[in-house]
Amino acid sequence: MAANQTQQRLIESGLIIDHYDLGDLTRGHVSIRVPGDPDHFYMKPHSFGFDEITPENMVLCNMDGEKVGGTGRKHSEVYIHSEIYKSRPDVNSVIHAHPTYSVAFSATGKQLQPISQPSVAFADGLPYFDEAIDLIRSPALGAGVAKALGPCKAVLMRNHGVSVVGASVDEATILLIMLENACQIQLAAMSAGVGQTFSADEIKKLHFDITRPEQYTINFDYLVRKIKRRQNSQ
Repeated sequence: MAANQTQQRLIESGLIIDHYDLGDLTRGHVSIRVPGDPDHFYMKPHSFGFDEITPENMVLCNMDGEKVGGTGRKHSEVYIHSEIYKSRPDVNSVIHAHPTYSVAFSATGKQLQPISQPSVAFADGLPYFDEAIDLIRSPALGAGVAKALGPCKAVLMRNHGVSVVGASVDEATILLIMLENACQIQLAAMSAGVGQTFSADEIKKLHFDITRPEQYTINFDYLVRKIKRRQNSQ
């Protein structure tokens, strides 16, 4: 994927996150590794919403969390991204956000149960980071988030937010939506009493079916089309 295509994909991710109202004003951020240059990544700029990312204002950062390009201002929590990238060569996109239901669920300290299709996407683990509920403004805290994440797709940052990763920005974006849906469903089910869950065999099959790379891209592209239709009708 060329650099301009990668930047466009980052812009589209921001529009999707905003469309689902997962942005929390200008807080939260999304990044993507530069193709062919794994030691640098593009990132949403500080002081802008997810729906305001442009090729001009996005920032280019290195693995020390330093801004090395772009006109925008660097997020102070850049270390979530740089430290995850350093520890996970398989990850090409990182999203940090504060989705309402995910934050509410994280405050319970409970484990996500396989009671819905979205929750099964995280059946291979959804750990907690609870070293701090403050902003992740140091490499040490960023490394703590990366350590808590481990090999998983996402980590709940207790009483704060979530960090979600993917081999592509398509994957990270769709997983963010699925995580919020899973937490909302479980909170609703907990209020009534959780009943039946999926069996181990059902979980294994469903996890395979809904976490294939093409599933992320199909749904990402659908949401891009949906947003463009909405924009064109206005």
